[in-house]
Parts: sequence; C-alpha cells; structure tokens
Amino acid sequence: MNSRISFDIFSYMTLSLVCCVVAFSINHATAQSAQKPNVIVILMDDMGYGDLSVTGNKNSSTPHIDQLSLEGVSLDEFYVCPVCAPTRAEFLTGRFHLRGGVHGVSTGQERLNLDEITIADAFKQAGYATGLFGKWHNGSQYPYHPNGRGFDEFYGFTSGHWGQYFDPILEHNSELTRGKGHITTDLTSRLIEWMESQHQLGTPFFGYLAYNVPHSPMQAERALFESIGTESIVARYHGPEEEDIDFTRAALAMVKDVDRNIARLLESLKTTGIDNNTIIVYFSDNGPNSWRFNDGMKGRKGSTNEGGVRVPCFVRWPGHLPAGGHVAQLSGAVDLFPTLCSLCEISPPDHKPWDGINLAGVLKQPHTTPQVRNLLTHQGGKTALRSQQFLLDENGNLYDRISDKGQTHPLNDQHPDVHQSMIETSNQLRKELGIPYGKENRPFPVGYQEFPVTRLPSRDAKLRGVQFSAKAPNCSYLTNWKKTSDEISFPIDVKTTGNYDVVMHYCCPEENLGSVVVISAADHQLRWKITEPFDSPLVGAADDLVERKGESYVKDFKAISVGQLKMDSGVQTLRLTAERITGSSVAEIRWVELRLKP
Repeated sequence: MNSRISFDIFSYMTLSLVCCVVAFSINHATAQSAQKPNVIVILMDDMGYGDLSVTGNKNSSTPHIDQLSLEGVSLDEFYVCPVCAPTRAEFLTGRFHLRGGVHGVSTGQERLNLDEITIADAFKQAGYATGLFGKWHNGSQYPYHPNGRGFDEFYGFTSGHWGQYFDPILEHNSELTRGKGHITTDLTSRLIEWMESQHQLGTPFFGYLAYNVPHSPMQAERALFESIGTESIVARYHGPEEEDIDFTRAALAMVKDVDRNIARLLESLKTTGIDNNTIIVYFSDNGPNSWRFNDGMKGRKGSTNEGGVRVPCFVRWPGHLPAGGHVAQLSGAVDLFPTLCSLCEISPPDHKPWDGINLAGVLKQPHTTPQVRNLLTHQGGKTALRSQQFLLDENGNLYDRISDKGQTHPLNDQHPDVHQSMIETSNQLRKELGIPYGKENRPFPVGYQEFPVTRLPSRDAKLRGVQFSAKAPNCSYLTNWKKTSDEISFPIDVKTTGNYDVVMHYCCPEENLGSVVVISAADHQLRWKITEPFDSPLVGAADDLVERKGESYVKDFKAISVGQLKMDSGVQTLRLTAERITGSSVAEIRWVELRLKP
C-alpha cells in the first residue's frame, strides 16, 4: 500500500479518535454540570458553639472544620433544640419536633411519627441515593427505623448514645455488625466509600454523617487527649459553675478527631472531582455537654437559654455560595429541609406545612435584610421564644439576644409592647403544640413483611424488679433479675399474624444455668431453659479519658434462637418472666429479637 495513503488513513483514524475523546469529555463535563448537586449533612453531638477555633476558642484547633466556614457561608444566628432527638426530628421534617411526636430521648419518646415526610424521603423521590452513617435517634423499630424513613443505606446505631467507641457493635441496615477502630473514623470511612461508589454509578447522593461525639462517654485516641495539656486551656467557662478541665480536654480531643476526618472527606471530594458539585452542611444538635468556653452565653445542653441551643452552622458549596459569607438571619434546624430542596431544585413529596423557611436566598446573598420570624424552643414543658433581636426566656424575661448573650439585663420594662407581644405569641404556640406534651403511649411495631426483623432493646422495656445497668437507659442492658415476680415487658403492635423466631441476646454465667423463662404475648407462650453459659467482661473504662457518670459500661452478649412464638396481629404486651430460678439471678438481657418467619 502507498505509504502516503497509509499515513492519511492513520492520521484520519487518530483524528477521529481524538475527536471522540474530546466529544466524550465535553459530553461528560456537560452531564456532570447538569447533574443535581450532591449533599452531605454533618451533624455533631453535644458540640457547643464555642468548641471550634473559628468561633473563638483559643484552646481548640479545628482547621478543616474552620475551612467549611471560610469557604462557605456561616449562619451566625442558628438555633437547635436543647437535646438530641428533637433537633434531629426538626432537621428531618422542617417542623417543630412536637408536631412529629418527638418529646424525649429514650423509651420511645424519641420516635418520629410515621405520617411525617423526611428530607431523605424527598431526596430519594428525586432520584438521589440516600445514606445515613452514625447516630439516628428517631426510632429503632421499622418503620421508625432509618431504612423506613427514606434512607437506602444505614450504618450506625439508632439509640441516643452508645457505650463504647472503639470496635463497637453497630447496625448495618437490619443486621448487627462490629465496627472497626474508633467510631468517628469508621463512620467517615463508610460515608466516603458509599459516596465514591454512588459517584461511579453516576447517581447524585444525599449523605447524612451523624457523629456521636463529643457526647459522653469521653473516648478518643489518648494521644489526642494528651496533646491538649491542662495549661493550654486558656479559654475557660465564664460562669459560677465549676469547669471540669479534663472533660474539656476530652471534648476538644474528640472534636479534633472529627476535624481530621473532615480533612479526609474533603480530600475524597477533590480526588473524585465532585467538590464543586457537593453541598456540605455542618452543625450541632445542642449546646455543650459540660461547663466550658461557650462565647459568654448562658446555659449548656438541656437548657433553653442561649448556650443550650445556639450552635455553629456552615453551608459550603464552592462556586455557588460566597466564600466567607455571614448571615444574620435568625435560623435553625427546621430551615435545612426547605433550604436544601431549594438549592437542589427538587420538589418534596406532599408534606405537612413547614415551620422552617427557605434560606437559599440569604445563603447566596448573605447581606439580604432578615425576614421577620419567631423560633420556639422547648424542653421539659419549658419554652423560650426568639425573634430577630429579642429572647423571651423560659421565665418570661425579655433580653436583647444580640447584645446580651449572657442574659444579664432584662428589658421587660424598657420594651413592654415587645414583651407582651412575645408572651402572646409564645402562649399561642404552646397551646398549638400541646405543651406540656402528653405521656408516651405508642406501642413498638413488630412484624412488617418488608422488614421482618424487629429488635427490642432493653432501654424500651418496662420493668418490675429488674433494673437497667446504668441511670441513662439508652445503651444499657437489663440486670438484677432475681425473682419469679420480676417482669420485663414491651408494649408491641403486631402487624402480621404468624410465627416469630425469638432470639435472645443474653449473658448468663455457668453457675446460674437452668432458669426457665416464659416469653408470652396474649394467649401464646414460649419457654426457654437457659442451658448455654455465656459471660463477658465489661469494657469501656480502659478507653475512657474521664470517668463516665451516666452511661453503662458494655459487654458482648450471646444471640441464641430460643424457639418460635405464635403472635396474632394487634396491640398487646410481650412479657418475660422467670418460671424457675436456679442461681442468684436469671440472666442479663440486651435485646429481644423477633424475626417473622416466611
């Protein structure tokens, strides 16, 4: 063949290939730019406003969390609830937490009503992959479970706190599993792996990274704790209450650990090329869990005062939101659902009216004049109401919350019209929301065919004689089961008539073997004779940076199928009683698991 012809053919083929590559690159870039933005919501647990270097804490070094603020927009007047579960409910629904039935943190009070539409529901309907990594705290049994509230992927735990942060027992969707290493790093790794896989599939994602730190027990790598010396705690709590310096050091070490993992997350976004197409929201669920530096505000976790509910919130979206912007608009967790829907241009499913407002406009133009609104805060029957300038505290006193964050100068007499108006608004909202809220009376659902595993944790049990292993029930187990008159019971609502495999998660040393337990529901019974010994040591103390005060130490439990129990549909009570006790106690119980047989 003529060499000239060969060269022309080769050139033509090369040029064609180059054109194809260029066309592919252009089309790929166009597709990427047209793709809806990804979303990552990072929620801290018990981190106060003053725990970051960007918010003025000279004890703290959090350069990568600070980066979210410096490269994004700070919502400077951002408010949540005094405790965990209510804040999470308000973020999930865009509505005040009592509207969704959330009025506590344990024994079923944390469950979000099933007729509420969640932010995960909205993004899932819009074609997003949805994943939750970490602490849920809005219901354990399906359909209260995260997999029933719009999250395709769940890795973490459903209760209010956890008892061990190194190699902990966690849940992956419906099954128990063991985490790897410290929970902060493990959760971050799981999110990164998941979001990178969704990116490979070309699917936009909504990821909820719900860290459980610096909630106690106070556990982090000891080297992090030691790096924050006592002498370096120069920013101290300003009030009369005594600060526990070692607790402060532990909290800052745990936040510093999060900062290291935020660095990993940001690096992954850049490496995969989706940094500019990913919105990151960072905030905390309530004020600090100890008396420590909090920018001079009054109160801490559990309080409706400024220090209990004002937290940092940063929204970062490179190229779309102005870097270093500051928003003065009064805002809160209830605003994130409508705001993220607006930023991502998705229409939520039919939902009940939001209490939150759409902040997309002020995020894009931070100097926009704030709109007039009120935010109500509730805890244990006490309420506080905030306007753009004023705070009506739980005692009925009026303060300028901008200039007097320590709440030292009541303004009732100086602004009588404002004072009276806010009292009337607060009373109206209290009446509308039913404050004080009624007692918990919802049974725990059991036996959905699409989710056949129901796990009843010890914290949800009603007890007679038997005791929780610690004052705070969330991660406790049941102990002190010594008498035939003792009883463990769970109010349940059986959805499907059928046979259920009963799996007990128990500990029983060899010397106590032989007790007979009766497991009953309505007219049906199952007997379990304990014949297999299992006991394990308590863990947690060796990893605690400061002595824990409320949470139980934890241990491993043996899971054993003890037989099948027939249950008819309907509301009833699952009961555990001892028919015979052969040793000093029956057993220690962590979970009662019910698996609907096909």
